[in-house]
Amino acid sequence: MPRLYHYVGPADVATSAGTGPGRPLPPAGPLPADGPLPPPGPLVAGEIFTYVVSPAGILLLAPRNSEHVACAGGAPVLAAGEISFRHDDGWHVDQVTNQSTGYCPEPSCWPAVAAALDAAGIRHDDAFTAEFTFRRCPACAAVNLVKEDVFLCDLCGADLPPGWNVG
Repeated sequence: MPRLYHYVGPADVATSAGTGPGRPLPPAGPLPADGPLPPPGPLVAGEIFTYVVSPAGILLLAPRNSEHVACAGGAPVLAAGEISFRHDDGWHVDQVTNQSTGYCPEPSCWPAVAAALDAAGIRHDDAFTAEFTFRRCPACAAVNLVKEDVFLCDLCGADLPPGWNVG
């Protein structure tokens, strides 16, 4: 059973994030063989989007400067991050990450992303192009991005737990 990630970012960001949600990909009907994909506006090769995977497994896209919580309409998600596409002999994922400090999803959310991309008919590699690991400090409650497998709080220096604890 996949983990459902709830928004863990600042309340004022969620309040001011807008009405969302992101637009589903694909739109109603088949994907065009070439040319731009419709949501959120024409999908341009190389453009980076904010994405979430809804609890129903649907990939939702929003402009990169959007908050993930807005893209999700404030709801929990199966995955969140940033994504870009390329077009050569069809649409492919160019880059995809789990970079979302609002939801802090683990790299293990990849199967939800892959399933949503498969359902949308978009080809992809077998993993994130860049993975991020988040932990909440048990001493000061700060959310940390773990770098180079160093599980130490950036603010207070306390040890961070090996397992996900952000939610």
